Amino acid sequence: MAGMSGHWAFAFGVLGNIISFIVFLSPIPTFYKIYKKKSTEGYQSIPYVVALFSSMLWIYYAFLKTNTTLLITINSFGVFIETIYVGFYLFYAPKKAKVQTVKMLLLSVVGGFGAIILVTQFLFKGAVRGQVVGWICLVFSLCVFVAPLGIVRQVIKTKSVEYMPLLLSVFLTLSAVAWFFYGLLLKDINIAAPNVLGFTFGILQIVLYVIYSKKEKVNLKEQKLPEIQKPEVIVKDENMNANKKLPELTQEQIIDIVKLGLLVCSEKVQVNTCPPDTNCGVKAANVDNMPKLQTVAT
Repeated sequence: MAGMSGHWAFAFGVLGNIISFIVFLSPIPTFYKIYKKKSTEGYQSIPYVVALFSSMLWIYYAFLKTNTTLLITINSFGVFIETIYVGFYLFYAPKKAKVQTVKMLLLSVVGGFGAIILVTQFLFKGAVRGQVVGWICLVFSLCVFVAPLGIVRQVIKTKSVEYMPLLLSVFLTLSAVAWFFYGLLLKDINIAAPNVLGFTFGILQIVLYVIYSKKEKVNLKEQKLPEIQKPEVIVKDENMNANKKLPELTQEQIIDIVKLGLLVCSEKVQVNTCPPDTNCGVKAANVDNMPKLQTVAT
């Protein structure tokens, strides 16, 4: 029975390594966005600093225990990749964010980790040392899972999931499940316990992503609704274009047209009323009478 438990523990450990490997790589799209924007605005360094510190602690814990090779392999990769993330963040971060990140690194990685090694090496021995380091790892593993709560708060406040990658939430949840069973089968509470909280927070992030991503889609559709009225604008434009096709006449041209019309009308009237031998038609067309026509036209 113990042999079966060991095999299942190894299987879940390998699965945990694979999923955790993906978890460590999941922030790559986030850092690609930072690279394109040339700025870390909107992103925080806390999750990466805490993850780096946690990986270092788990390596120390694994060296104090037996049959924990799978913990060493994945956390060694964690230290490597988290160091790259923090360095990348510092390169593109504004001055204030750089100062805060450097302070966190000095307090946790240098001061905190160094102090834990010194205290446990000099004050505790044997199995007790492993238990103390295990409880410390448990606490900081909880911090790793609590760290994304800052992003959760930002999502609720801004009603936007832009800064909460879905892949990270999904793989954190799967990783928590794998490592929980690994710790449970090894009867190591320090490994199993924090992953219960990790699973809970992972589910919370996925639920929030589903809720607020739907709201963002609805808001985008509402913003695009006015564009549907484009045909109405086209009709107006066509009418306007039709009106523009009519030639514009100056006042002098209008006066000339009226004069011409009046002359034609007066000639017709005189042809019907004047005797054939009179010159009334010529008088009607006399230019001296034009001012009177101009007065009538204006």
